Amino acid sequence: MEDKKILIEELFEKAIAYGETSIELVKLKVVDKSSSLISSIISRLILLLVFLMFLVIFSIGISLWIGELMGEIYYGFMVVAAFYLFLALLLILIHTSIKRKLVNAIITLLTHQHAKHQ
Repeated sequence: MEDKKILIEELFEKAIAYGETSIELVKLKVVDKSSSLISSIISRLILLLVFLMFLVIFSIGISLWIGELMGEIYYGFMVVAAFYLFLALLLILIHTSIKRKLVNAIITLLTHQHAKHQ
């Protein structure tokens, strides 16, 4: 009888240790995923910032050049602004298509990541 009690106590202690280890593993996986996500977001934001700086400076240069060709500097800025307006309208028209492709890509990425870690 005493042996059964000791075996049950050992089994119970091992179950508690297993539970604690499982919780710790989940915590570590969450830290890994969130640190990976945050580092990815930060690096992409830095790249976006650098690209936007390039785009602004390039747009100013193109505006000045076109304005010089047209005889008045502000004409160049109007042409570049009209180009960006056209681009914005085009993006508005194809917004749902872009959104659907992004959602599908995210789902595919998450399902592959999930399958890879199991």
